[in-house]
This record gives sequence, C-alpha cells and structure tokens, in this order.
Amino acid sequence: MHATLPHSAAAPRMSLQEIRALVQPDLRAVDAVVRARLKSAVPLVDQVAEHIIAGGGKRLRPTLVVLAARACGSTGEAHIEAAAFIEFIHTATLLHDDVVDGSSLRRGRDTANRVFGNQASVLVGDFVYSRAFQMMAALARQPVMEIMALATNVIAEGEVLQLMNARDPDTTEERYLEVIYRKTAKLFEAGAEVAAVLGGVGPEVRRALAAYGRHLGTAYQLIDDVLDYRSNPKERGKNLGDDLAEGKPTLPLIHALRHGTEAQRAAIRDAIRHGGLVQLEPVVAAIDSTGGLAYTTDRALEESQRALECLEALPRTPYCEGLAGLARFAAEHTS
Repeated sequence: MHATLPHSAAAPRMSLQEIRALVQPDLRAVDAVVRARLKSAVPLVDQVAEHIIAGGGKRLRPTLVVLAARACGSTGEAHIEAAAFIEFIHTATLLHDDVVDGSSLRRGRDTANRVFGNQASVLVGDFVYSRAFQMMAALARQPVMEIMALATNVIAEGEVLQLMNARDPDTTEERYLEVIYRKTAKLFEAGAEVAAVLGGVGPEVRRALAAYGRHLGTAYQLIDDVLDYRSNPKERGKNLGDDLAEGKPTLPLIHALRHGTEAQRAAIRDAIRHGGLVQLEPVVAAIDSTGGLAYTTDRALEESQRALECLEALPRTPYCEGLAGLARFAAEHTS
C-alpha cells in the first residue's frame, strides 16, 4: 500500500514554476523537439509555426506527460516525444478553434488566423496534426497509437458538440460537461495514460492516471470558464466575455439560467442566442447575484480533489507531488 498523499487544504501549495522545476531538463528537451519537428520545407508553415512557438503558453500538457512518466519510472526519450506530440495535438485544435470561433486574441497576441488568414491556419493545423501522428508512429507502441487515435476522434466530436450547443440557451449542465470532457479533458486523460504506458506500469495505475488526467482537465476548463467573466484581459491574453460573444453556454451561464429571475433569464437567453457583448453587463450581474462563478469554482475544486485521490495509486515521489501540485493549480489558476 502506497503512502497517502497530503490531500488536505493545509498541504503546501506549489507554484507552476516550482512544479516545472521538477522536470526542467525534460521540458527543455520537449521545447527542442517541438522546434525541430515543426520545421518544414514550406516557408508559410515555418512562419505560422514560429508564430505559435513565440506565443508561449503554460505548457501544462507536456508538463503533465513528463511528470506522469517520471512518476511511473520512465527513462529514455520516449516520454519527451510523447509530451511534444500531445502539445502538437493541442496546438492544432487551437489553430482550428480560432478559425471556427473567429477569435483575434490568444495569449495576449494576435491569433494565427488574424495574422496569416483562416486558410493558412486551418492547413497548418492539419500539418501539425499529421506531424503528431508521424511522431506517434515512430514510437512503434501500439497502445500509444490506440490511445491517441481515440483521443483525437473524441476531441473532434467535442468540437461538433460545442457547435451544436452554441447559441442554444437550453443547453444543460450535462451537455456542457460532455463538451468540456471531449474538447479539453480528453487530451489531458490521453497524455497521462500514454505516460503510464511508456512507464511500463500495470493496468490499475494506468487507469488511475487516465482518471487523474480527466479530472485535472475538467477542473482546468471549469476555472477557464470562470475567468471568461472575471479576469484582466491583459493578464489572461484573451478578451473578457469571449465565450458570451460566441454564444457559448458555459456553466456560470447555465447556473444563472437555473436560478436567476425571469428578467435575468431573458437577458441571458437573448445573449446566448444572438452572441456579441451587448448584454455583457446584465449577464455578469445575473451571474454574480446567482453565485454562478462560485458554483463553477466549487465544481472545479471537486474535480481537483478527485484528481488528487487518483494519485494514491502511485508511489510517493517528488514527481507525484508535482502531479498533486498540478491538480491544485488547475482549480486555482487566475490567468
């Protein structure tokens, strides 16, 4: 029986910088692989790729993969490649998402579609996807291919589900959670499971790490949806109210629709149906008065705690403590 992790609120918190420090050499290696694998003989691909790399980001998914792999005793270079192709899948979805959503700002910079146009963004997104699968094939590990093939299919379905929910004020909490599982949490789940496969652990630990990734990704997205109504755009690098502008019924809105007054519900329904930010002020007021942000944050904290509980299947190591820190960060990040 492994030692129980310190799950209590009194346990020391780790900053993202402290978590990354545990695997800094691995993360540097991942960055080198990302740069090398994004190289192309086609100049426009190189230009868009450089724009993406320069945009930075938290690199949460690669951090998850290398921490989980090390926690499972992984050695060698396979987990470095895995962390890079997980980041490539994420990057490809962002390139496509920004086109679908008509976004103009990401991580505080102009999106690739704004700089290079929609056609280039979609096509380079396809290049990044296919390069990721080249890297998976090179690993020659059938379980890894199976995990990632399923994950990319589920993510694509999530994109379509989100499109179906857009501008639909009757979207339920269950439908919303299904979208964020498919669109966001599934890739976290896949990254953690791939790390377990590469670490050579048994099925129990593999299942536990997959569940950890799922709960971690869900917590992270829930907080991201809170921040759409409560953050400084300069710090977050995205415009306030982006989800509302696109008519996306996220959990703060769904909660306010359930508990708001008749006038508040009418304002929210109108905002979801028509998109834009004309109704932003009354919608934010409705979310505040019904406790929509607190409700969503509480759900994120529940998911974070479930992620922590999954780590009891792992031996107590600094890498496992880093995974615990990542679970807490997911439910507490502010930008």
